[in-house]
Amino acid sequence: MFETLSDRFNNALRNLSGRGRITEDNVRESMREVRTALLEADVHLDVVKAFCQDVIDEAMGADVTKSLKPGEEMIGIVHQKLVDLMGPVDSHLMMVDPPPTIVMMCGLQGSGKTTTCGKLAAYLKARGKNVMVAAADLQRPAAVEQLRIVIDDVAQNAKGNAHVTFYGEPDKCAEYGQAVGVAVGVCQRALREARAQRSDVLILDTAGRLHIDDDLMGELEAVNRALNPHQIYLIVDAMVGQDAVNSAQAFHQRLTIDGVILTKFDSDTRGGAALSVKQVTGAPIKFLGVGEKIDALEEFHPQRMAGRILGMGDVVSLVEKAQQEVSEEEAERIAAKMAEGKLTMDDFLKQLRSIRRMGPMKQLLGLLPGVGSMLKDVEVDEKQLDQLEGIVHSMTPRERDEVKVLNKSRVRRISKGSGTQPADVNRLVKQFDMIQKMTKQMAGTGAMGKMKAMRELQKMETAGMPGVRGLPSLGGRGSTKTSSHKQNFKQRKKRK
Repeated sequence: MFETLSDRFNNALRNLSGRGRITEDNVRESMREVRTALLEADVHLDVVKAFCQDVIDEAMGADVTKSLKPGEEMIGIVHQKLVDLMGPVDSHLMMVDPPPTIVMMCGLQGSGKTTTCGKLAAYLKARGKNVMVAAADLQRPAAVEQLRIVIDDVAQNAKGNAHVTFYGEPDKCAEYGQAVGVAVGVCQRALREARAQRSDVLILDTAGRLHIDDDLMGELEAVNRALNPHQIYLIVDAMVGQDAVNSAQAFHQRLTIDGVILTKFDSDTRGGAALSVKQVTGAPIKFLGVGEKIDALEEFHPQRMAGRILGMGDVVSLVEKAQQEVSEEEAERIAAKMAEGKLTMDDFLKQLRSIRRMGPMKQLLGLLPGVGSMLKDVEVDEKQLDQLEGIVHSMTPRERDEVKVLNKSRVRRISKGSGTQPADVNRLVKQFDMIQKMTKQMAGTGAMGKMKAMRELQKMETAGMPGVRGLPSLGGRGSTKTSSHKQNFKQRKKRK
């Protein structure tokens, strides 16, 4: 999400490299670029001014640590200030006893409020909480039915053994508006039902509008007074930018929100809302909506987000995603087979599916340190990954267990069955064979064995990986030159 902002930050801070000391002039020069980058990202002007001044005050005349260069020292200061700007970490949901804990969800129409109700229910279900979600949006046509479909999906497909139920009164929904007292009555009856079912949490999906008006705020205030919810969450569309911050400020003034959930965070947006909304409202960012699936809700960690902005990656989040998809026993089983060089195509396919369940490939690559800044021109074609699965599915059980039995006639049969070319099948088999050799070599105890394995890895060109185009190659013969390679070649030619 922060690709453009990351580039501008890195360019600004790179100017300090090679300097022996951080001075007022070079700090102010760098912060002018940072200020421009933040404003272009739609960060609130007051937030930009305060942030830049804090960084200047902190960095002014700071001596460079012997182990660090001035640019690295400055990155450390900016990183901490970004953490302070978006923090603190506060993603927990306060639970009350006796239950249920009442969570009121509010926000403008189109912000993703109804979908987020489902995601929050799935998040709580995975943590053993029984949840009821009530449809209190009686203004928008079919809003009750939409929420029912979302909650049915959560109840059937979300992880966990807890129960997720839906409460709605579709006969109370009116296309042209409804009296405030009707929505309050629905919420009160939902609370009685939640107590009867011994639900741990009651989530209220309240009405939204295309813009903030007195009717909307009056209805939300009436629900707030009648049920006195324990938590009020504001759903903010990260794509809206500056308008999102303005609406968050208006909601907070009337309702005193307890937390913010940023939606559509996986989109190609400028990120200003993430850097502004906490500073403007004082309410912490609780969660991020990072996709369309019901489990695409992440806890917000300002330190990790600051790392992403500065191009430092987010390995912790990547590991957490992997742990959710692969059990420890399965990981040990695969590791043992890899060490013996006995990985099969079925194992390979399981690993590929686990990776794809973690999220879009480009999003996962962005969590790796140093890779995020490369992703602007990278194309990730998920359909080619589907094609790869199709090739494996077209193999017989024996062929999946031992790819060495494949000959020309078998390859032709597999390519026809998967709708691909024989060259595609041969490429997959070759890469799989290289992975086998590399992992077996890496399992060796000697350093020489590991170095040999890395040379094998270099043969697997990044440009040749199915579905991924544009990342720089690791080297070796036949590598695809990126634009940076071309520039270096031109420079060498000029020197000659």
